Amino acid sequence: QVNVRIDRAKASALGVSAYQIEDALATAYGERQVSTIYTPRDEYWVITEVEAQYQTGPDALPMLYVRSSSGKLVPLAAVASIDQSLGPLSVNHYGQLPSVTISFGLRPGVALGDAVKEVENLALKTLPVGISHTFQGEALEFQSSLTGLGLLIALAILVIYIVLGVLYESFIHPITILSGLPSAGFGALVTLILFSTPLSALRDVLHSQGFRAMLATMVSHTELNLYCFVGIIMLIGIVKKNAIMMIDFALEAQRNEGKAPIEAIYQGCLIRFRPIMMTTMAALMGTLPIAIGFGASAQARRPLGLSVVGGLVVSQLITLYITPVYYTYLDSLQRLFRGKGAEGPLVPEPALDGPAEPEQVEIANRLVR
Repeated sequence: QVNVRIDRAKASALGVSAYQIEDALATAYGERQVSTIYTPRDEYWVITEVEAQYQTGPDALPMLYVRSSSGKLVPLAAVASIDQSLGPLSVNHYGQLPSVTISFGLRPGVALGDAVKEVENLALKTLPVGISHTFQGEALEFQSSLTGLGLLIALAILVIYIVLGVLYESFIHPITILSGLPSAGFGALVTLILFSTPLSALRDVLHSQGFRAMLATMVSHTELNLYCFVGIIMLIGIVKKNAIMMIDFALEAQRNEGKAPIEAIYQGCLIRFRPIMMTTMAALMGTLPIAIGFGASAQARRPLGLSVVGGLVVSQLITLYITPVYYTYLDSLQRLFRGKGAEGPLVPEPALDGPAEPEQVEIANRLVR
């Protein structure tokens, strides 16, 4: 390859800039169109370039001239040195910039997300300023798949809220049902942090730098990959199901039996406790082998099992306590907005003396509805 090294001191003294030198080289070797000749039948492009015999070698470089800022022609050899060296046969480009492609494979048991994270850290430490990097192939598809997952979870929660609001004809009770999601998400993240960090790394950091450094190490080893987000989406459905089983029974008891909110949710917790535990244990035992890491590609699927198991355990311990509290509080708030008392049954029983008239029966039916 031919190297043109600009002597910036000489170029500045002669009124020649680096841009003007690059422009002269592009005109000589880049086939630049400078004009168009039109004829009655056709049109012809006027292209400036060196003769064909000089295009494959550096012989024409000493004969090139660069126009300075004063309008004079300055020989290229006066402001730059020209030499030859070994170089690549072809130069790859990415987005009009010269690029180098580095391929890598995964060792057995290493997830693609861990490899991408390690490459990112290595590039951050070693690449100088002005050099950027990007992924291609499966690594690029992996990063693209994670881009909209946070928005996907938010939209899933919004759709669940709308469906529950239509189902229960209330703006308040869907919030009660979704109140267990923060505890489930907390349990999933804590489980991922605890089980994604090597114990040897934790022991070394704790002995040398203390608990704060150990916590930072645990967080740095945690990765939210595609399987983890799939587990969180599964967790949303399972945790929501537990709250629905309690609140659905409580609302039916209030509307059909005229019970107070506290009594209705208490009875709902007692009667629906066994189905809740059965379904939760079934989901827990089903994802436990994935969390432990059995079978082929177990390391890649392990975050899915860890997020579901951790979220289920924490939410199951907390949901049975916080859901009744949210239910009674938000129900009182809803009744307050409607101008009713915070206590007492949702639908009062009509007092009818003697045989019920048709008008009285119709009023009672409307109240029950």
